Amino acid sequence: MKHILEAIQAGASGDAIGNLAIPDSYRAAFVRRDDVAMFEGIDSWDKDPSKSIHVDDVATPELAPDEVYLAVMASSINFNTVWTSIFEPLPTFGFLDRLARESEWAQRHALPYHVVGSDASGVVLQVGSAVRNWKPGDRVTVHCNHVDDQDPSAHDDSMMAANQRIWGFETNFGGLADLSIVKANQLMPKPTHLTWEESAVNALCNSTSYRMLVGEHGARMKQGDSVLIWGATGGIGGYAVQYVLNGGGTPIGVVSSPERAEILHRLGCDAVIDRRAEGYQFWSDEHTQDESEWRRFGKKIRELNNGEDVDIVFEHPGRSTMGASVFAAKRGGTVVTCAATSGYMVEFDNRHFWMKLKKLLSSHFANYAEAYAANKLIYDGRIQPLLTDTYTLEQVGEAARAVHHNEAEGKLGVLCLAPEPGLGIDDPDKRAAIGEDTITAFRAR
Repeated sequence: MKHILEAIQAGASGDAIGNLAIPDSYRAAFVRRDDVAMFEGIDSWDKDPSKSIHVDDVATPELAPDEVYLAVMASSINFNTVWTSIFEPLPTFGFLDRLARESEWAQRHALPYHVVGSDASGVVLQVGSAVRNWKPGDRVTVHCNHVDDQDPSAHDDSMMAANQRIWGFETNFGGLADLSIVKANQLMPKPTHLTWEESAVNALCNSTSYRMLVGEHGARMKQGDSVLIWGATGGIGGYAVQYVLNGGGTPIGVVSSPERAEILHRLGCDAVIDRRAEGYQFWSDEHTQDESEWRRFGKKIRELNNGEDVDIVFEHPGRSTMGASVFAAKRGGTVVTCAATSGYMVEFDNRHFWMKLKKLLSSHFANYAEAYAANKLIYDGRIQPLLTDTYTLEQVGEAARAVHHNEAEGKLGVLCLAPEPGLGIDDPDKRAAIGEDTITAFRAR
């Protein structure tokens, strides 16, 4: 891959990049099929991604007609990489085996290893024979919605497609690598004012937050809405705060430390709840929730929200918070959920749900139109990246462990082909106009 990096750094033309030889192998972060039982009998919290994620050379797959070869300059850590690395709730090799049964091209994915990663920024190297809108040399970011557009179920909302998958989690050849294969309908323009690593951290989480709050398939937040956001400095919560502010609403961010509260204040979020300082214990034991704690939580929300309950709850922790979330939403309000990082067997008091006519809405990533719209807001400088720290590809296991243990705010970037942070800015004037402090609001001061 050295000759590819040198050409990119030298500003080679698209034609020159398109004529570069694709290597037979490339460096990647992956888990092994033979290791799926390595954590049996160990509590989830104690499962260490750095022990299951390997970084080594893997064979380069053949390119399908609707795909591109991508030189991955940077990627990022998402929670699905944590799940893959600890083989929960299921080993992802089952996903790859099911995909392999769909077509001759899909068979490439069922391998003894799974290359992980669901974000990337990079440069298109070669395109398949069916690719129309992209060419070698294009600088792009990648969203992770992997669909077969020959299936009719994919043509209204592709997230409803019968074979919808998340690239790098339910497919092989993900973004935590020096090279990847990516479907052409996953590509979006790289923001010209951002570095490779700043560009790489957005697509999965930013698109998810956009669909949950803004898109027609989500909560459809309107001006003036108040939104309670769990994990408001986390990977999706930080984008949610920006969307609420950008859309004329009032975010109420829930965090777990004064330092995280300060990040929200820098973003312009004035209403913040430090759940650790408040000492909320929504579960009195593993089987019983404490309604008096829900009521104490609701009182705190109303203190910050002009005496009113919230219109929308942006929910993703799952089991630990769902009961409180359903309680906290106003009469006729909406709880929109996309994940369950604290457990997926959720419970809530149905009386507070049905008698107050509340809505519970599921959401999962975003379709291409939503991801593209969310990317444009990043491209235009209206929404900012959440990059807080940057790791090398060799440190992917360490970075995944930090996310697993909730030790990181925002998003962790990973340098792949990019040799150092800070590279890839194509429009420094645009960056200056937006403002360095604005772009780096999530980074330590």
